[in-house]
Amino acid sequence: MTSLLSWLANVMGRRPRIATLAVLATVVAVIGGGMAVGGTFKDDFTVPGIESQTAQDLLAERFPQQSGTSAAVVFSGDLSAQALAPTLEAIDRQPHVVGVAELQTSEDGKTAFTTVSYDQDATDLGADARERLEAAVAKAPKGVSVAMSGEPIDGAATGGFPIGELAGLLIAVALLVIVLRSARAARNALGTALVGVAAGFGVLLWVASLTDVPGLAPTLGGMLGLGAGIDYALLLTARQQEELRAGREPLEAARRANRSAGESALTAAGIVLVSISGLLVTGIPFVGRAGVAAGLVVLVCAIVCVTLLPARFAKSGEKLLPKRERRGAAKPVKAPWATKRPVFALLAAGLVTAALAAPAAGLQLGQPDDRNLGTDATQRQAYDRLAAGFGAGVNGPLVLAVANPDAAGLKQLEAGLAADREVARLEPAVVNEAGDAAVITVIPKHGPQEEATRELVERIRESVVPASGTRAYVGGRTARYGDEASKIASRIPVFAVTVVGLSLLLLLIAFRSWRISVMSAVFNLASIAAAYGVITLAFQTSTGASLLGVEQQPVVPYVPLFMFAILFGLSTDYNVFLLSRVREEWGRHADHRAAIATACAGTKRIITAAGAIMIAVFMGFATDHDPVIKMTGIGLASAVLVDVTLVRLFMAPAALTLLGNRLWPERRRAGAPVFVRAQ
Repeated sequence: MTSLLSWLANVMGRRPRIATLAVLATVVAVIGGGMAVGGTFKDDFTVPGIESQTAQDLLAERFPQQSGTSAAVVFSGDLSAQALAPTLEAIDRQPHVVGVAELQTSEDGKTAFTTVSYDQDATDLGADARERLEAAVAKAPKGVSVAMSGEPIDGAATGGFPIGELAGLLIAVALLVIVLRSARAARNALGTALVGVAAGFGVLLWVASLTDVPGLAPTLGGMLGLGAGIDYALLLTARQQEELRAGREPLEAARRANRSAGESALTAAGIVLVSISGLLVTGIPFVGRAGVAAGLVVLVCAIVCVTLLPARFAKSGEKLLPKRERRGAAKPVKAPWATKRPVFALLAAGLVTAALAAPAAGLQLGQPDDRNLGTDATQRQAYDRLAAGFGAGVNGPLVLAVANPDAAGLKQLEAGLAADREVARLEPAVVNEAGDAAVITVIPKHGPQEEATRELVERIRESVVPASGTRAYVGGRTARYGDEASKIASRIPVFAVTVVGLSLLLLLIAFRSWRISVMSAVFNLASIAAAYGVITLAFQTSTGASLLGVEQQPVVPYVPLFMFAILFGLSTDYNVFLLSRVREEWGRHADHRAAIATACAGTKRIITAAGAIMIAVFMGFATDHDPVIKMTGIGLASAVLVDVTLVRLFMAPAALTLLGNRLWPERRRAGAPVFVRAQ
């Protein structure tokens, strides 16, 4: 690979202006082609193997009128039926609406609601369903306040202007300028990263024209691609500056930078893609496809970096360096403290990491409900008003799909459900025209997130349904969220083994040392465990939730999966950067301590800066209203912070020093001069 990257840098550097234009034209063509072939992002939340999915599939096949999604429209104020009749009639006439339930009024007369049933799911309805509802309720009588909830409302919600993401990007730019000490160098690095992200989106459009790509993929891919792209560009640019300081010509420096740093970037991106592709073994198509799509964006960013940056390096020449450093002598750097006191550094950093990871033992998986949204969100307002007027359970009804029902069986099932202490209300069974399917709606006493509601679902499945002699399946959003959490929890061991195993294999191929592979995996797992501990403290404790301005809530089941795959890949990024430099210095020194110290000292500033940039990007996404994105952003940022400080500054240098010549026993050598070279 090194010879190919050197050749690529030579080709791109000889005609830098033409090469740059060619790359940009190619990216524009990829994006334009993806749009032309009709690539669009589509969510498919099908989860094979869970009971709630079986319920949904049964209704879709035999009772399509009851298989679609629904929305709740909540009124407060002047609640006379006559005054609200025109609004309800307008809703009933809307496309895909198959029914508007009779208006239900609370005992105090202050709240009323109706359920709007659709013949399609929220994904197929798109944003138009919410817009039509908003237009209808906007004509409600004066003095009536309206709020809405349900999947059609959630799916069409927008987060507004991405202030947090923009702030994160601006911080990343500032850090680039500070580290590279050259506006031109920072501009080249940032511009290349942005071109890489754009190219990645173009590739996703092409992929979306061939298969389903989830709507979460662009956001997740943008977050990872931007952070990783800037990191790769920073690594290459810093190496180019180092070669220029050593007195090499710009084109030769570009060849050397691509041969060393470029190989590290591609190796790291490949491991990110492989790690995140491990999500496919979860058996949840939505999760696996979103992960692979995001990993693909990261890989495209790395390819763009090793292709475009050599042209920019050749065009910039020595202007890539600050004026005072051009043709200046390299300054010596000191060996890291961790290489001088390796045992103490390893133990101290390990104890701090373990303390951060400890809260992860209390990690709870679950889907936050509308109660966790901000008070200005219409879903939160609807939740609060329904809970106050009808009880929290009305926000999370259970839907029982009954196959081939008979009158006696339905009667016994309804009696068993009504007798449960956690059932607040039971809607009469609705049977389809063919008589081969029925639907029973159960309103629990407690909210969707409550443990009592989860236990109710289990009792219905394990006791009530078998006692009735019917073939019934519990579905609905509340049951589905619990099923997804259980399935994800059961698949985490298989997923973790797959990701760790594949990464170990790739590291073994790259560095030909099983000790390095195992050490890398252990340190990556330590960073991930610390991140799990942080999100547990942040979202499941009152102190953490109040600091973030959110309600206490369980961790979205998908988040630990995304975090594990992404963090294992990103942690490997920094490990590859460090170990590549260690291997490079290995043959230049007679003493392994000098080689390790030189490599660690030479990469410390760049790895720390790369981590700070990644943290800034991730924390920008942590301001997103979507709990999946918010939790993922905070978790990734905290893990990167642990990785570039405790792991890369202390634990890794200490462990490498202690392993010494056992890292590459076949490459022991004697007689080489010992020196410490500047970054």
